[in-house]
Amino acid sequence: MTFPTYFEAIDAKAMLDAYPVGDAFEARYKGMSRDQLFAIQDAQFRRLMARGWQIPFYQRLWGAQGIEPGDIRGLADITKLPTYDKSDVMASVAACPPFGDFAGIEGDDHVPVIFHTTSGTTGRPQPLLFGPKGREVPNLLVGRMYRWQGLEPSDVVQSVYGHGMINGGHYIREAVTRYTNSIFLSAGTGIETRSLAQVRLMADFGVTVLAGFIDYLRKLADVAREEGLLEQLNVRMIFAHLGTEDRSAVEAAWGGAKAFDWYGVGDTGAIAGEGPDRNGLYVWEDAQYLELLDVDSGAAVSPGGTGDMVVTCLYKDDIAPCIRFNTHDITHELSGQSDTGIVFKRIAGFKGRSDNMVKLRGINVFPHAIGAIIENRPDLTGEFVCRMVRDPATQREDMVVVLESKGGSNRGELASVLRQGLGVEVLVEFEAPGGTAALTQIDVRQKPIRLIDERD
Repeated sequence: MTFPTYFEAIDAKAMLDAYPVGDAFEARYKGMSRDQLFAIQDAQFRRLMARGWQIPFYQRLWGAQGIEPGDIRGLADITKLPTYDKSDVMASVAACPPFGDFAGIEGDDHVPVIFHTTSGTTGRPQPLLFGPKGREVPNLLVGRMYRWQGLEPSDVVQSVYGHGMINGGHYIREAVTRYTNSIFLSAGTGIETRSLAQVRLMADFGVTVLAGFIDYLRKLADVAREEGLLEQLNVRMIFAHLGTEDRSAVEAAWGGAKAFDWYGVGDTGAIAGEGPDRNGLYVWEDAQYLELLDVDSGAAVSPGGTGDMVVTCLYKDDIAPCIRFNTHDITHELSGQSDTGIVFKRIAGFKGRSDNMVKLRGINVFPHAIGAIIENRPDLTGEFVCRMVRDPATQREDMVVVLESKGGSNRGELASVLRQGLGVEVLVEFEAPGGTAALTQIDVRQKPIRLIDERD
């Protein structure tokens, strides 16, 4: 039987020409006009839409709105298309198990397909399918980002992203090994490689760069200090999802290493990342088209307004096209010119999830915002978890914020600090260091649990 292998199904040279890395990246996008960039995006979008119309999922989604192929002539018409989210993808899986009908692999078993799933944080894991192009371009975008931030071939990178069926660890390994030439250690989560073994790996192999979620990386610094290994380590850079947290705490924990923020989701790969200026996250607009839509109305937000990130992967025209996917992660766009001269627009980064937002006495509360409020306090570890409770007698709802205290914390003072930061009164409880780990599952999960709803 004859069929194309993975690397025969993609033209690597053409991909690198379309999505340049290293010096070629800066040379192309410094000084480019927004009109020139739009032309690049529009050409890709037209190819993407031609592929989208071949997919049963989109035929059904768009057809239900009375949309026909001729109605969408280019990127300027994208707002005529409906958005979709994970619930629509999972409905497709339920109707057409086990993979759904959104990938375009029906009836063709000769196409190279990479299969992973999400973590299943909010329910059943979601299938993630990639073709060679749909896989390699986001790998390249991460490699491009790391190199622009300052990663060198001489660096040794240790990743604490998880493996197994989850996409994260595999995706970062492919990005670093294929597009940076740095040595890569796939340590994985704390359950794959225990925390003490993690820091010993760093010491043994001269790790200079860490990659992963900020919560666990901060904990590893504590482990290294407790084991007397911190002074032996020479970590100079940290690639993490900072979100609402202040980078200074993790930088100080790792002896002054520079931390860089970035954002992406499993369906789309890397969407945005900081540059060497660390002044906002640059949207990789040659590959991703990002819209910010009002959480309630779905309309485009006003300049500087906060909204849901809705993403169209302009490059993903092989397997599982992604056209107006609502991540339900919120952010806002930054104004003004950047220091780098790159044409791409910038966002503030991940600010919370609109579908994990809690309305407490009329105020919208995002649990992730608490991390930034309590960070850098010497009496706290920075770890926390929120519990939503309801008094059965009065039906009053409250948020109980459980904080890890090293001792000497003042409950009233912290309640006041949280009220000022969140805009609403919350209750405060304390646990000893490590006391929230069973609830957050920080040792075994890539993304610790920060909200537990006990109201039902």
